[in-house]
Amino acid sequence: MSSVEPLELIHPVILSGGSGTRLWPASRESYPKQFIPLAAPDRSSFQATALRLTDAGTFARPAVISAADARFLVAEQLAQVGVAADILLEPCRRDSAPAVAVAALHAAARDPRALVLILAADHVVGEPEAFVAAARAARAGARAGAIMTLGLAPTTPATAYGYIEPGPPLPGEAGAGGARAVARFVEKPDAARAAALIGEGALWNGGYFLFRADVMLEELRAHAPAVLAAAEAALRGATRDLDFVRLDPSAFAASPQISIDYAVMERTGRAGVLPVSFSWSDIGTWGALWEVSAQDEAGNAVRGRVALRETRNSLVHGTDEVLTAVVGLDDVVVVATPDAVLVTTRRAGGGGVKALVEDLRARGEPEADAHRLMYRPWGSYQRIDLGARFQVKRITVKPGGRLSLQKHHHRAEHWVVVRGTAEVTVDGVVRLVHENEAAYLPIGCIHRLVNPGKIPLELIEVQVGSYTGEDDIIRIEDVYGRENG
Repeated sequence: MSSVEPLELIHPVILSGGSGTRLWPASRESYPKQFIPLAAPDRSSFQATALRLTDAGTFARPAVISAADARFLVAEQLAQVGVAADILLEPCRRDSAPAVAVAALHAAARDPRALVLILAADHVVGEPEAFVAAARAARAGARAGAIMTLGLAPTTPATAYGYIEPGPPLPGEAGAGGARAVARFVEKPDAARAAALIGEGALWNGGYFLFRADVMLEELRAHAPAVLAAAEAALRGATRDLDFVRLDPSAFAASPQISIDYAVMERTGRAGVLPVSFSWSDIGTWGALWEVSAQDEAGNAVRGRVALRETRNSLVHGTDEVLTAVVGLDDVVVVATPDAVLVTTRRAGGGGVKALVEDLRARGEPEADAHRLMYRPWGSYQRIDLGARFQVKRITVKPGGRLSLQKHHHRAEHWVVVRGTAEVTVDGVVRLVHENEAAYLPIGCIHRLVNPGKIPLELIEVQVGSYTGEDDIIRIEDVYGRENG
C-alpha cells in the first residue's frame, strides 16, 4: 500500500492549447504538434505526457485544458492510452495565466490546499521515472507554501528557453532534495548571456509549476486580479457538453492575455525551484526534434520513405506514400507532407517558420492551417482532388460513428463504399449500402451517414456543385454537439 495520503496526491493539469506553427507543415492549427507522433513513432507527446501521470501513488486524476476545437482529439488520444481525465475547454486563446487560474480553481473546488502540477502537452521527457521522482521531491516545498518550479540542468547555452537563477535553500523540510528559493527569472537571452548564466549555475525554465491551489489563488489575487476574476466567472458560467466542460466564452475572453510567468512567477516572493536533470525538450523547432531523434552513423534522423546520398546531420521527414530524396546537403531539415514541403536549415530558429505560416495565411493558402487529412469525432476525411466545381474525398468512419444529420445548399454528393457497410439516410429513407455499391445525395436533401458495423467504414465521396467548402454544412442534428464546421 502506498504511504502517500490521498490529500497529498498531486493533481496534474495538462495545458494543451498551442498550435505549434514552428513545426509546420506537420503541425497545423487543425492538428497541432502535441497530437502528432514526432519524437516517437507510436504515440504523441500529449499521450506520453498523460502516461507519465499514471502512478496512482503520486498523481490524482489529471485534468486537461484544451482548445475547444481539439476536444475530440484530446478525448480520443486519452482513450487510446487508457487514461481518464477531466477535460476543460477554452473558448479562445488567452495564454497560460488564465488556464492556470482555471486549474487552481478547479482543484480548489475539491480541496483548497490541493497540490496542483501544471505541465505542457508538447514536452518530451527521456526518463519518465525521473520526472515522477522530481514531482514527489518538489511536493514538500509546495506543501510549505512555495510555488515550485522544476529547474532543468542546461545541456547547451540555448537561447530558446528562459532561465532560473537559484537563490538560498528553502527552509526546513521545504528544502528537501536541494530545493531553493528563486532569485530571479531571466527571459530568453542571447547566446553569450546564456553561456554566462549557465556558468553562474542558472537552470532552464521548463514551465513546470507545482503549488497549493490556495497559494496560487492568493498570488493571482495579488498580482493578476483581472485574470482570476475572469477565470472565476468562466467556471461559474461553465456548461457540460458530453464529457467536456465548456468554460463560459464571454467571461473567459474578458481575461487579459498573459503568461503565468509574467502574471505571477516574476512578481511573487514565493517562487521555489528544484534542480532536476532528466533529459527534456519542448520540441519547439525542427532542429530541436533532430536533437532528440535517433540518428544514423551520418547523423541523419529520418521518418517515412526517405533516400539519402552524401547528406549528413539532417532531419528528413517524409510520408509512406511519397519518396523523399536528398542529395549533397548537410545540416538541413526537409519535411514533406501530402500537400506541402518545407526545406530549411537545421540551425534556423522556429521564428522563420512561424513567420512563413503568417505569410501563407495572409495569402489565403489553406495549407497554412489545415491538413489534407482532417480528423473528426466520427473518424476522418482526406481530400484526394479539388477542382472548380468538384471535390473528391476519402472518408473513414469509425465503428459506431455517426455524421451529423445535414444538408448542403450548393453541392450534390456521390458515395461509393469501398470497405464495410454504410447506413445512409436520405430525406427520411434509410438503407444499407455495401461494398462496391453507391448512394446519391441530391442538392438540398437531408442526409446522414452511419457506420453500423464492427470494422471501419471507408468510402469515396465525389462532391459536385458551385461550392464545395466545409462551411456549406447545415447541421440539423449532431450527437457530438457541433453547430458548424
